[in-house]
Amino acid sequence: MKELMLGNKAVARGLYEAGCCVISSYPGTPSTEITEEAALYPEIYCEWAPNEKVALEVAHGASLGGKRSACAMKHVGLNVAADPLFTISYQGVSAGLVICVADDPGMHSSQNEQDSRHYAVAAKIPMLEPSDSAEARAFAMQAYEISETYHTPVLLKMCTRIAHSQSVVETGERVERPVIPYQKDPARVMMTKNSMQAHYRVEQRTKDLITYAEESGINRVEMGKDTSLGIITDSTCYQYAREVFGEDACILKLGMAFPLPEKLIRDFASKVDRLLVVEELDPIIEDHCRRLGLAVHGKDMLPMVGEFSQGLLAKAVGRPVPESISLPDDIPARPPVMCAGCPHRGIFYTLSKNKCMVYGDIGCYTLGTMAPLSAMDLNVCMGASCSGLHGFNKARGEESEHHSVAVIGDSTFAHSGITGITDIAYNQSNSTVIILDNSITGMTGHQQNPTTGYNLRGEPAGRIDVEALCRAIGFERVRVVDPYDLAECDRVLKEELAANAPSIIISRRPCVMLKGVPHHAPLTVDPDKCRGCRSCMRIGCPAIRFKDGKASIDETLCVGCEVCTSLCAFDAFQK
Repeated sequence: MKELMLGNKAVARGLYEAGCCVISSYPGTPSTEITEEAALYPEIYCEWAPNEKVALEVAHGASLGGKRSACAMKHVGLNVAADPLFTISYQGVSAGLVICVADDPGMHSSQNEQDSRHYAVAAKIPMLEPSDSAEARAFAMQAYEISETYHTPVLLKMCTRIAHSQSVVETGERVERPVIPYQKDPARVMMTKNSMQAHYRVEQRTKDLITYAEESGINRVEMGKDTSLGIITDSTCYQYAREVFGEDACILKLGMAFPLPEKLIRDFASKVDRLLVVEELDPIIEDHCRRLGLAVHGKDMLPMVGEFSQGLLAKAVGRPVPESISLPDDIPARPPVMCAGCPHRGIFYTLSKNKCMVYGDIGCYTLGTMAPLSAMDLNVCMGASCSGLHGFNKARGEESEHHSVAVIGDSTFAHSGITGITDIAYNQSNSTVIILDNSITGMTGHQQNPTTGYNLRGEPAGRIDVEALCRAIGFERVRVVDPYDLAECDRVLKEELAANAPSIIISRRPCVMLKGVPHHAPLTVDPDKCRGCRSCMRIGCPAIRFKDGKASIDETLCVGCEVCTSLCAFDAFQK
């Protein structure tokens, strides 16, 4: 049966057909749909874990329990999972374990542009890279065979373009696998002599996998008529190279990013006059070719930064660039903004008004940095706001303690914020942390998390009582505010900043885009009362606009939250 599938859906289909039984993940664009699609198969137990480290540990535990398992995350999530990753490489697996990681060249929804292939090299774990949806399904299945044959976890690397583009996939039937019996093995305890012996096994495994890379067919040579140039490429760059250079081109398409073949590359090089390596981000294939003694072009012609395209590649190599629609330079920019009625807007307005230093975090609330709110100073990674603010205040003392806050979302709080606020309570800095509780994981598309009371499939589940948890950690000052009430937000913020004690403010109101959250009728503006003072524009709501010197409401956007009424001294905004 053939079906047009997103790359992520194809990965889920491959996991399903291969007999995967357990998937634990943390949502992160562009990887999220892998787990959401897999959850549609009742044969697979799927869950959202609090973070990627936990997800990988759960998946590895399931593997040791004898069932094929997987986890999925984005590239920065692999940083969080790196601690168990390196040791699991030594310890090995029982049933197959596939780790799906999705990179984001171009940083469409990420804070950095790292190349996950480095993790495969550093952890000495095989990595497969599909270049379309059909390969995404096939490589997911092949990854299990490699995992169980070579007793190793396998990384399946996607990228935004492959994860979120569609191509035809031919599906098959699920193959159920018998549970592998558990056997006690003291050699799995990673310490001293066991770890050293495991390292020797890993080095031998890499040598064996190089042979696999040479002979298995996962890397393939496509010889065309034009032998003046040979192209070595991988992932989505293969598609670009095919389109730019045509059917006559000679291409070595690498489906395994680590370990890379040696003889196959040398043989290919001997059949062409020149070599060009086309790969996004870092020169991993290029550097490998140079270590083999080959002269290659690559990053001397192609950029180290950003996502590639057919046009970019064609221009870099001097080929004709097809005409495309170009937009005039004078079109006004449309920066990203928080949604109309977003519950975070009131908090950020309050922080901006009080001129606070705001240590931000990762979530849709990162948009609080945009004008006119301009209420976020910096962000680093999931959970860094809490521990980062603690360090900032320890360095600067009273100079900053009464003028700085950390903001963190409810999902990010469960992911990595709990240990940060533990440090604040334990080591006693007068730090104020604002937990932006919108009852969902908003940035990645409304996934449940441990604070919502529902699991991945929407069934009732355990729920973190955030207030009780904060008090149990050691915070005596825990306040809850409604972010639509600007006066209350301002009063509570001032009180907590003035206090000489660690404090938590929970800003609680569900995301306005959640199904089931009622919207009120849109407001209107009485033009006779509007003075054109633009005070209402300070909130940065996209539903408010100015025309002919007067405010007006876009009724297609307004959800009737009434936050703007607090800003108008002339009562121009009305129900």
